[in-house]
Amino acid sequence: MIRTATARYEGLGKDGKGHISSQSGVLDETPYGFNTRFGDEKGTNPEELVAAAHAGCFTMALSFALARAGFAEGTLETKAAVTLDKDGDGFSVTRSDLDLTASIPGIDPAKFAEIAADAKANCPISKLLKAEITLKHQLV
Repeated sequence: MIRTATARYEGLGKDGKGHISSQSGVLDETPYGFNTRFGDEKGTNPEELVAAAHAGCFTMALSFALARAGFAEGTLETKAAVTLDKDGDGFSVTRSDLDLTASIPGIDPAKFAEIAADAKANCPISKLLKAEITLKHQLV
């Protein structure tokens, strides 16, 4: 399976403006640039997209792992916070912090923690990232 996205940037540096589109069409000429990345201009940025990808990937991996473990119902909600730090003359994504709130009727908290940790380590986006990845979870 191959999924694609495209990015176009017109102009250079801080004055440039970009647009991102995804194969599915969910992103369609979505604006991005210096001010959407480092300021508060409306649009997206690569770190936000990585955070969305990581939250979605981890949550889906955990959902499937819980189903394999015999659980049939529940709710999972994950927030991913991706950190962009200065790295020499450039920048690096240094961490992705996952914050999960889950409601899984009848699950033992230790078993849940084990399944969640495995999903964190093995979802495809976690495997892609070189950054530190943390997971904090709460069963409700």
